[in-house]
Amino acid sequence: MHNKTAIVTGAARGIGLATTKLFLAEGRRVAMVDRDSEELAKAASTLENVFPLDYDISVPEQVTKMVAEAEDKLGHIDALVNNAGVADFGPMEDTDFDRWRTVMATNLDGVFLCSQVATPALKHSKGCIVNIASISGLRASTLRVAYGTSKAAVIHLTQQYAAELGDYGIRVNCVAPGPVRTKLAMAVHTQDIIDAYHDAIPLNRYGSEDEIANVIVFLCSEKASYVTGQLIAADGGFESTGIGLPSLRQES
Repeated sequence: MHNKTAIVTGAARGIGLATTKLFLAEGRRVAMVDRDSEELAKAASTLENVFPLDYDISVPEQVTKMVAEAEDKLGHIDALVNNAGVADFGPMEDTDFDRWRTVMATNLDGVFLCSQVATPALKHSKGCIVNIASISGLRASTLRVAYGTSKAAVIHLTQQYAAELGDYGIRVNCVAPGPVRTKLAMAVHTQDIIDAYHDAIPLNRYGSEDEIANVIVFLCSEKASYVTGQLIAADGGFESTGIGLPSLRQES
């Protein structure tokens, strides 16, 4: 595994950083991509066998340069993790076209661009792509007209790529995280919101960044060599069950 490589976008923090660390633990070298230069440099400074690449994956020209630089530094590309995303929530009536496009440019266009540009290198390595969607792409909720729609599109885009790239031995899968206990989530979620999530999730808790990263790394491994075109909702059962009631849980 020490010869394996990966590109991880949105790698300066959260799930992207957790995924990078797990890749490193199994011996991969990683190109860490993020447009937050300061956070990227800070994260990369504590790690070995990483190459921090400061690019905005919503800009076509930058994606072309990013993939070329990653391939030059890594030698080859075995895996692409399309994790970078914009979490923008607001009422539909307040979501003007500029706000809509800002979300789509990173969450959807970025996944398309990175996958498209990296495909020639992945053909050579018979590599894999893992796209990070969201439970919001599987079930509608308030304040997510742009975010949820972008993630639903990522889920379908995953299947489109899997169908076409299978001829080259490239696997393409998708992970849809449910509520994850990140610093940002804990900063903005009130106790009422936390309690409501715990009630609705069968495992009765938020997930961790490492738990999501473990699924991503599995899908990039040989253990998932016959898995492609699939969606894994790493969500504690949230999508499968809908709403739970405390009283019913107590009775059970």
